[in-house]
Amino acid sequence: MEIVTEVLVIGSGIGGLYTAAQISKYAEVTLVTKKEKSESSTNYAQGGIASVLDSRDSFDNHINDTLIAGAGLCHKDIVEMIVKEGPAHIKELINLGARFTLSDSSNLDLVREGGHSFPRIVHAKDLTGKEVERTLIEYISAQKNVAVLENHLAIDLLTEHNLTNLKDSPSENLHCWGAYVLDINGERVIKIKAKATVIATGGMGQVYLHTTNPGIATGDGVAMAYRAGARLSNLEFIQFHPTSLYNSGAHSIREQAFLISEAVRGFGGILRNQTGERFMTKYDSRLELAPRDIVARAIDSELKISGEDFVYLDITHKSSSEIKDHFPNIYERCLKEGIDATTAFIPVVPAAHYICGGIIVDSFSRTSINGLYATGEVSMTGVHGANRLASNSLLEALVFASRAAQGISEQIKENSTVLPDIPDWDETNVISPDEKIMISHGERELKQLMSDYVGIVRSNLRLSRAARRIKTLNLEVEEIYKKTKVFAALLELRNLVTSAYLIVKCATLRKESRGLHYSLDYPELNKAGKIKDTIIQNKYQKS
Repeated sequence: MEIVTEVLVIGSGIGGLYTAAQISKYAEVTLVTKKEKSESSTNYAQGGIASVLDSRDSFDNHINDTLIAGAGLCHKDIVEMIVKEGPAHIKELINLGARFTLSDSSNLDLVREGGHSFPRIVHAKDLTGKEVERTLIEYISAQKNVAVLENHLAIDLLTEHNLTNLKDSPSENLHCWGAYVLDINGERVIKIKAKATVIATGGMGQVYLHTTNPGIATGDGVAMAYRAGARLSNLEFIQFHPTSLYNSGAHSIREQAFLISEAVRGFGGILRNQTGERFMTKYDSRLELAPRDIVARAIDSELKISGEDFVYLDITHKSSSEIKDHFPNIYERCLKEGIDATTAFIPVVPAAHYICGGIIVDSFSRTSINGLYATGEVSMTGVHGANRLASNSLLEALVFASRAAQGISEQIKENSTVLPDIPDWDETNVISPDEKIMISHGERELKQLMSDYVGIVRSNLRLSRAARRIKTLNLEVEEIYKKTKVFAALLELRNLVTSAYLIVKCATLRKESRGLHYSLDYPELNKAGKIKDTIIQNKYQKS
């Protein structure tokens, strides 16, 4: 089966939905998402969107906060761009129907989070992502030129490597013409051809045992882009959110840990060890409102010292009504776990939350492959540097989604894209899948490996051990992939293994500790010479 469309968007988080919404004003869009369209990391974003909307705040303040958190690796011109363009997109969301929390009848309730020097976080109670998703899905659903294909998983991008006469094309001048996509329910692979393709597949948190990401965050976009020959960068910078609810994601291999928002610490939450001591006084003058990498490493240190599995977050000094009003979702979830946050400490542990690197894009979300764009967490824009400032992710996604739409508009107006004849998906000589236990076992092994060796604290020895085992896992998965009719769990494991390889590769290249990457072998920040991003690119793709 073949579908031809003007623009293909892969992913239904804020990056994908906002891109599709903007493009729908002038072009036909096909949006594919491997679950339901509301299932994404955006949907679970509790905190909010950072933006300068108070006259007492300033763009310079927000820019400076972002640069400090990024530990010297932010691209300043890009940071300035998103900070200055951000407020217009908040207003656009409001115009589309987003219901953000108000402090009074006419003013947004702006709160402060870790690393911010001023309250500037727009939120909808503690379910901001869900509200943004609702708004964009309602808008998309009303557009007649947007087709949404749920339960469709992109397998690989369509490039010169799919054409017999062009399969040896150099990586420096590749083109993307869409993707092969698995119809999960129909158990068939379809070919979707497009003049422009947008990857908006989110992150890769599921490569770790403990993650706040949903089960769909299996690194699909990064893995596909790498196999296609796109340039990637800074994948060593995995942000571990300091405070996920302990044991909340331990019931199945893909269940996500429940996030206890940064805003709880902004609200006055205090981190305590199991003796009740407030331990952040030993680590940073900003205490609980230090950037996430510092707080996560502090918690990791306390756990290693004590041998315990979790620390506590204490908000019992706040009134019961305040807690329930500000954090109704968190309060109710804690109750389900037998914890009354108004009277008891909340057990928390760091969990993989966000990847600051990804597919390298320019200021209009264009990748190194012609006709291929990337928005949201899957992209490396230069905004986050070595550590993302809280609530900058949704801001970045909005600005770059809008800019992707501008870039695609210009591309379509040129009308120079010719879609070549690309072969259908070849399933000759493949067998039906069996022994699926090998897939679940491989995923569990990979998660344990990455958590043990490539987590908050790393070393050369740990990285080399991880690299050896990942290489073996990759060989095993590729062997199954080549001979088996594809199915979702196999494709996702293939992408997880590729993502793990890329994280380890980038981490091995960085001979220093910086931001979210901390190495026992290089404990000091390397201040000498020019600070560089780690960049990797696959020079060959199997056709």
